[in-house]
Amino acid sequence: MQLHPVKVAELTYLRPVKRALFPGSFDPITNGHIEIIRRGLTLFDEIVVGIGLNTSKQPMFPPAQRLKWIQEVFQNEPRVQVTTYTGLTVRFAREIQARFILRGLRSAPDYEYERNIDLLNKYLDESIETFYLLSSPETSFVSSTLVREVIKFHGHLEGLLPPHIIADIYATYPESRPVGSK
Repeated sequence: MQLHPVKVAELTYLRPVKRALFPGSFDPITNGHIEIIRRGLTLFDEIVVGIGLNTSKQPMFPPAQRLKWIQEVFQNEPRVQVTTYTGLTVRFAREIQARFILRGLRSAPDYEYERNIDLLNKYLDESIETFYLLSSPETSFVSSTLVREVIKFHGHLEGLLPPHIIADIYATYPESRPVGSK
């Protein structure tokens, strides 16, 4: 367990580092994900963004590309680490010594879905707590699934993703540019 020095008046003591795992596929990372991570940094000392590799899903973007994009977004934030993992999220949280899992909620259906995952995680390891942050109204409609649909059907990505990711997508998939744009 890592310890974090804390100075109170003239006393210095060590407390455990509050590390949270923010798991997801991030295919691609959206402005909604980024908002939750940034807000999570006000609660936790460190956030590990864990790109889960789900063998039952066919991602649009390879794991290395997703990892690179997230690292670029948080290149000036040393408290955010990014990695990939396979297997159970709660097991990975234990491996990286994260006592907390951070999740974003956009809507009531998200809550129902996340609640079941949380109950299973508690069954597997009751020492790991899940924290939920509600998405802001500006990002509550954004999901990676919807963004992939926008890409496939040539919609505008501005406001959904960071500009550098949009540029990479248009460079890799020029046919995904909105109709009439260069």
